[in-house]
Amino acid sequence: MTETPRTPLPLAEVEAVARAAHAGRTDKAGRPYAEHLRAVAEGVAARGGDEAQIAAAWLHDAVEDGVLCERWLREAALSRRTKDIVLAVTRRAGEPPEAYAARILATPGALLVKEADLAHNADPARLAVLDGATRTRLTEKYARMRALLGLGDVRGPEGV
Repeated sequence: MTETPRTPLPLAEVEAVARAAHAGRTDKAGRPYAEHLRAVAEGVAARGGDEAQIAAAWLHDAVEDGVLCERWLREAALSRRTKDIVLAVTRRAGEPPEAYAARILATPGALLVKEADLAHNADPARLAVLDGATRTRLTEKYARMRALLGLGDVRGPEGV
């Protein structure tokens, strides 16, 4: 039996799913996690991303953080492209950064989502509230991933 194609969820519904899945979670700075998701989705849109990429931005951490499972993602009314991007940007336990970067680069549309994610993660205002050791560790981690992805030190349209 073949699967009947479904119309992908509208972006407003994808946003609602992502916000509900991450409800009550905070980032390292203690801010509601949904603020990060919104910033990444806005960063993707500002960089010219399409609906599939914006949907993936809302969901980019859901599987990795365990708030939605891969089965949910496989069965969700999302485009194949959105699902592929979410899986590409989902870091696997013990995975070397080089393998992670290679998967992102091999998946059409995923680099833009990861670029927006890294831009928000490396936002100096966001990092400033962290202790020095954490700030240094994360700054180095994000710079290394940018280098592996060929993004250099350019931060993006919003200056972060």
